[in-house]
Amino acid sequence: MSARFGLVLAPGASAGPDQPALVAIDEAVTAVGGTVARVSIGKGSAERAVPKAQEELHKLCDETGLELGKVFSGGRSFGARVFSMVVAGGTPSAGLVLVSYPLHPPGKPDQLRTEHFPKIKVRCLFVSGTRDAFGTPDELQRATKKIKGPVDHVWIEAGNHGLRGKDAEVAAAVAEWLKTRTTRL
Repeated sequence: MSARFGLVLAPGASAGPDQPALVAIDEAVTAVGGTVARVSIGKGSAERAVPKAQEELHKLCDETGLELGKVFSGGRSFGARVFSMVVAGGTPSAGLVLVSYPLHPPGKPDQLRTEHFPKIKVRCLFVSGTRDAFGTPDELQRATKKIKGPVDHVWIEAGNHGLRGKDAEVAAAVAEWLKTRTTRL
């Protein structure tokens, strides 16, 4: 049976596509009928990673025969930021899955990474720890009001930016959200 939907996931800046959190999400999403591509989009500036992320999104479509409208994109931290920029730039996606979105550098809440948020028009899932130094729940909820598409938040209690020890909880939240959003795809 072919997958009903796809998900392209990129890791944080200091990790690779085999990061345990991404593997856990991959397994949970595959179990609800999706196909997942865990990809590497490079390191350095988010702007320079955008073309590689776009390439990986199109590659999954080519390999699976899925249309862009049936493929979600996102990732963890740096990967989440880059794919949010890809979609804000006009690349179609069924929605965004953004785990530990790096709203601002730790201790620098005035340096928001949200200039592209008003251009996002797809449904978004933000999965974040309640103790994330890259953005508190209040800061993230305020910032995501700029997004034009519907936004859902899942808060991982006592989770920091790395969400260490919370992979199963994060994966279950992502899989449930995708399962609910893809019943009609």
